[in-house]
Amino acid sequence: MQGNGLITLLTDFGLSDPYVGVMKGAIASIDPALRVIDLTHQIPPQKIVAARFALASAIAYFPPETVHVVVVDPGVGSRRRAIAIACKGAFFVGPDNGVFDGILDRADPAIAAVELTDSNYWRTPNPSTTFHGRDIFAPVGAHLARGVPFSDLGEAIAPETLVRWDFPDCQIGSTQVSGCIQYVDRFGNLISNIPGDAVGERSWVLSFDDRQIPSGQTYADVGPNEAIALVGSHGWVELAVNGGNARDRFGLEVGTRLDVILDFRF
Repeated sequence: MQGNGLITLLTDFGLSDPYVGVMKGAIASIDPALRVIDLTHQIPPQKIVAARFALASAIAYFPPETVHVVVVDPGVGSRRRAIAIACKGAFFVGPDNGVFDGILDRADPAIAAVELTDSNYWRTPNPSTTFHGRDIFAPVGAHLARGVPFSDLGEAIAPETLVRWDFPDCQIGSTQVSGCIQYVDRFGNLISNIPGDAVGERSWVLSFDDRQIPSGQTYADVGPNEAIALVGSHGWVELAVNGGNARDRFGLEVGTRLDVILDFRF
């Protein structure tokens, strides 16, 4: 398994500063023929959990052996590890701070991880303490994408030691599925960690705070400004408001418990 020449970038840098362009410059300095796709640079600042969801939701749409570089790194310069992971037929490069938790949740046993200890693959052996995206992660991603063996990047580490996000586990029962909100998108849709296949073709409602929200197939299954629960294109149960903002309507945030009641009848 080796890189296919394609790199994605996911950061919280925004677009008004030169940081993203500088990372691309670091990649091009290693190999200007590498292809770079901007997954998003609009992750809210330091919101690791948002980056976690964005990455996990996107990787299925890229060819095998793509290198995904993630820089949402509030602990940059601290003792947190710089890592690379090989799993799900792809490579992931970034900080060991929970940002890769979403891919690890669905990883098969064939997973390997290394700490990026070999400075030969960094931009400089004396990286900035505040910009590892430029000096470590982007260069390592470039070397991977152009075919450097994964094991050459540093010291192997046990996958079970990788930092995970402390979400309540989704609990699937015969009549109820319990989970929590894992992400809020820019429309205010509240996306849970309840997989769509847990509800299947059964009738169901979404329950929280003594409310029951009916389920449907599309946002337009209810009237304007009415709430609906549905399985989104990402494959998770979500709470939405047709033409409105569910987060503002209900005041719910990441981590809030949600329950799906199966075979519910009003």
